[in-house]
Amino acid sequence: MPQRRARRDRFNRWLWAFVDLVLWGVAIFAAALLRYDFDLARLPLQEIAGLAGMAVALHLVAGALVGPYAVGHDRGSFEETRDVARTVTITGLVLIGVVFEPHFFDVARSIPFIATSLAMIGMFAVRFLIRSFRAQREGAQGEEKKVIVFGAGEAGSRLTRSLIRDADSGYHPVALLDDSKTKARYRIEGVKVRGTRHDMAKVAEKYGAQTLVIALPFAEAGTIREITELANDAGLDVMVLPKISEIIGGRPTANDLRNVNVADLLGRRPVELDMAAIADQIAGKKVLVTGAGGSIGSELCRQIARFGPDKLYLLDRDESGLQATQMSLDGHGLLDSDEIILANIRDVETMADVFSTTKPDIVFHAAALKHLPLLEAYPLEAWKTNVLGTLNVLTAAAAVGVGTFVNISTDKAANPTCVLGYSKRVAERLTADFAARFPGRYVSVRFGNVLGSRGSVVHAFTAQIERGGPITVTHPDVERYFMLIPEACQLVLQASTIGSDGEVMVLEMGEQVKIVDVAHTLIRMSGRKDIEIVYTGLRPGEKLGEELFSPHEERKQTSHELVYSVDVPSIESEWVRQEQLKTHDCAASWMRSEATADQPEDTRVSA
Repeated sequence: MPQRRARRDRFNRWLWAFVDLVLWGVAIFAAALLRYDFDLARLPLQEIAGLAGMAVALHLVAGALVGPYAVGHDRGSFEETRDVARTVTITGLVLIGVVFEPHFFDVARSIPFIATSLAMIGMFAVRFLIRSFRAQREGAQGEEKKVIVFGAGEAGSRLTRSLIRDADSGYHPVALLDDSKTKARYRIEGVKVRGTRHDMAKVAEKYGAQTLVIALPFAEAGTIREITELANDAGLDVMVLPKISEIIGGRPTANDLRNVNVADLLGRRPVELDMAAIADQIAGKKVLVTGAGGSIGSELCRQIARFGPDKLYLLDRDESGLQATQMSLDGHGLLDSDEIILANIRDVETMADVFSTTKPDIVFHAAALKHLPLLEAYPLEAWKTNVLGTLNVLTAAAAVGVGTFVNISTDKAANPTCVLGYSKRVAERLTADFAARFPGRYVSVRFGNVLGSRGSVVHAFTAQIERGGPITVTHPDVERYFMLIPEACQLVLQASTIGSDGEVMVLEMGEQVKIVDVAHTLIRMSGRKDIEIVYTGLRPGEKLGEELFSPHEERKQTSHELVYSVDVPSIESEWVRQEQLKTHDCAASWMRSEATADQPEDTRVSA
């Protein structure tokens, strides 16, 4: 079989060599006819025939050495086009040099110029005709799905060519769609741009398409949502193409396509990072992450590991979470490393021992309680973990001279109305207090809901769908910010490099998305139409929409377009530690008072 394939390849190459040589001969005689105004009587036939013979010989030698006959090519590919152009140019230059020597061929000097152009045009035209014919014939055969490719940019062009050339892809592009007016007449391998997103239904019906492929690797979530809804209305299945950088070799194939997921619809957008600044901060340093077994903490660990820290300490009270994080980092969950630390941030003595032993240079404090309804019912637990636990970590870090401390906060700390928001706002104020009193940088990073995190609404809705419904939504108008876990953690690292001492860095979250739209999206993706949505009413402390900034906070732009900063008033940490809150009511009242105070000395309410 390999020998037969090699023989067939060799035969095809020399068959095309014969075609090209015939084209050279035709080009020489056509150029002569043009030069002599189609007057056959004036044609120096012997001289023209000699010139044609020399052109054929030169092209054959050049083509065999450096041209398209030395190796096999996909017909009409860029590589073949380049080799053909190079071979014709070499041949043409030699012919031009020859006719300027009268004792060789006594012909008009313009003939080689005209013939070279005609030969090159002819060779290109024949190849592209054959290629277009094959593409149309292959597209009409087999059980291939007819697809519309949305996006005629670089990614869409590469994908379209790949699907057409691969007879086994299972997909055949029948049309392109693009919103750019500059691509209205664009054509890729014979596949034309047939309109914009608003022409999707009409184009799908006309060409019998079954699938829409979104080839917009950097499209924002809102764009993906709108295109997906239009495709669903047109009866099309929807698939997406990942970023070209995520595809091996940068050449997309049918195997790279995947179904649209909720992350595409809610949180996908490009994030550009100052990798050098992040690497300069982390490389060769000792880094400790609290809450390393959680969804945010574990992803932070994976992102940090990329930058080559000297040590990466994983601290959590959840042993299963620690094991899962170690598995993702090291490929095993033996839990036998001194970088795995099982500890509770509520224990002040344990925190002091851990930090005196590890002596980290950088701390990312992600450990926290975060479920709003539970903390409304048990505010004392929020006080013990989110307030005192944060204070314990801050105190231990300051004692060993940590260079950078990053407190992971939440958008609920902005203009807070719930226990979770109160406790995290106090944690921001504590961080600001340590910034004022100790060397090093102490900053907080505030952002909203993270897709895929533990307790995420996506997980809850998915579980309800699997049970057959109903999906419970608190209110039809409730809306939230959403961000992908990797995106959030990357921006946390970026914010940690540009944050000034004591500031709260606030991540740009885009537009808020209605929770009921998330529910409808997941129902549609599940393929089930019998799932009901039930509204249960807003829970205590819950807002219809979240805020990233309190009304009295002055938003400041940083050096990164997706990161802002605000100042928060500090709170005396020693005074906080002296508070003896023993009941849930006292804890809720105290945190509410201190979270909403503009200055530490204002309206302190003691339990």
